[in-house]
Amino acid sequence: MRGVISWNVNGIRSAQRKGFLAWLEGCGADIVCVQETKIQPEQLTPELSGPRGYASFWHSAVKKGYSGVGAYCREKPLSVSGLGIPRFDDEGRVQVLEYPAFTVVNAYFPNSREAGARLGYKLDFCDSLLAFAKGLVKKGKNLVICGDYNIAHTEIDLARPKQNEQSAGYLPEEREWMGKFLSAGFVDTFRMFTPGPGHYSWWSYRANARANDVGWRIDYHCVNGAFAPKVTGAEILKNVLGSDHCPVLVRLDV
Repeated sequence: MRGVISWNVNGIRSAQRKGFLAWLEGCGADIVCVQETKIQPEQLTPELSGPRGYASFWHSAVKKGYSGVGAYCREKPLSVSGLGIPRFDDEGRVQVLEYPAFTVVNAYFPNSREAGARLGYKLDFCDSLLAFAKGLVKKGKNLVICGDYNIAHTEIDLARPKQNEQSAGYLPEEREWMGKFLSAGFVDTFRMFTPGPGHYSWWSYRANARANDVGWRIDYHCVNGAFAPKVTGAEILKNVLGSDHCPVLVRLDV
């Protein structure tokens, strides 16, 4: 049984100050993918780079203090790579961890920003990732595509859909792409087990949103359809603090 956790930590050093390493040692997951790490390789301390029981792998953005993804793995992957597209790899958006039974794609999707200022870049990223994923599936790979998608797909994926119809992360173009992604043969694992509303993974720091559970579900584990029968559970770990996001978990029988 493999547990794969994904968590946008909103700065790995900030999360460390809030107890991240103690949580990591006790979480029991085989693989923990983190996004928005905001750290450069030379800034990694021994505690962050080599916690007990895990090897770590990092893909940082060129720009300091921005974006970035990383992974803590109990078993070292066969290979670790990026997306292979400089304009996205330079922002530390994707980390590909290959294992014998499946491949983890750890992704930090761009934020489309206010008034859709980066919507074009985001949709280019989304389409590039989809093409990349379809290519891996065509080669016979099973995929777990996890991370902060920065998209709430349907009305039940956020507490206040009507008020957010023009908000980044819920724009029609973003929701349409998510539909295209799922129609291309990928499965939202959380919805395999929990079809109803009221489940969120991100809350604004404003207006006491987390205490009132006024949130968005924008963090996902998605798998290719052929791999879906190997998924035995998916959860949102909403009680884990340390970021404006909480971790999300998928369990695999592999």
